Amino acid sequence: MATTIEPRRSSFDTLVTKAAALGPLPFAVVHPCDALSLQGALEAARLGLIEPVLVGPRHKVLASAATVGVSIDSLVVEDVPHSHAAATRAVALARSGRVSALLKGALHTGELMAEVVDRERGMRTERRVSHVFALDVPSYPKLLFLTDGGININPDVDAKRDIVQNAIDLARAVGIATPRVAILSAVETVNARIVSTIDAAALCKMADRGQIVGGMLEGPLAFDNAVSVAAAATKGIDSSVAGHADILVVPDLLTGNMLAKQMIYLSGAASAGIALGARVPIALTSRSDGTRSRVVSCALARLLVGGAPATAL
Repeated sequence: MATTIEPRRSSFDTLVTKAAALGPLPFAVVHPCDALSLQGALEAARLGLIEPVLVGPRHKVLASAATVGVSIDSLVVEDVPHSHAAATRAVALARSGRVSALLKGALHTGELMAEVVDRERGMRTERRVSHVFALDVPSYPKLLFLTDGGININPDVDAKRDIVQNAIDLARAVGIATPRVAILSAVETVNARIVSTIDAAALCKMADRGQIVGGMLEGPLAFDNAVSVAAAATKGIDSSVAGHADILVVPDLLTGNMLAKQMIYLSGAASAGIALGARVPIALTSRSDGTRSRVVSCALARLLVGGAPATAL
């Protein structure tokens, strides 16, 4: 008799279910002026994750709705002249407490993030803002986070401390009690000629001294040692993180961006993205990402905010 192997439930399905149980919160949807960004927001609203506040030129938002074939008469539309003004207005709504998170629409990431980190009118905190990819990889047994492949180009060890802490906070928000954090490099030994191995060792010591909390750190680890128990055993690495990583911390943006996209395009991983470290989380996806990615990114932001729904606008 043939044995039927039941496929594991998608990690993303679990995230959406958990976030929807909290109830929707108002999200500013920044420049939802194409079909993809508007559909993502509307689907997140249908699933009970968000109450969308559409921030963009009214005529363009209405044109996008007509393209999709839906009515947005019941939704709040903040009319602004262009995408830059949409970013400015969305950040102002977050600063005032009228929205609990942002959802990036049809504008460049840099255009939005410039407003987020503006020293006068932005949403800076004492923490460095960083990006986390959430990856549901078919060949990996659990949800995998990768940071930072979207914002910080070549972070130093102090920036990496915040990047690691942001990722730990996200993992804990989705229900991972003690996230296993693999600090990646090309090798698993400290080498003075490879700066990322020095940074990895420093980050692990920071965790020992309470400068990073809530996670279990190991590094430097090569990628194979981080995700493969067999590879770690072959190299004699005795670690509860090696082979079981929840979070992969990359040396720089180029490494992170390429590694994430290799998983997506060669390994069939589903992805979502979020920026955190600002006053409110930002569901941050590529303009080409589909509805599912946008919905899961909203779920991540909703889980980070936590708590019961606020009063609707």
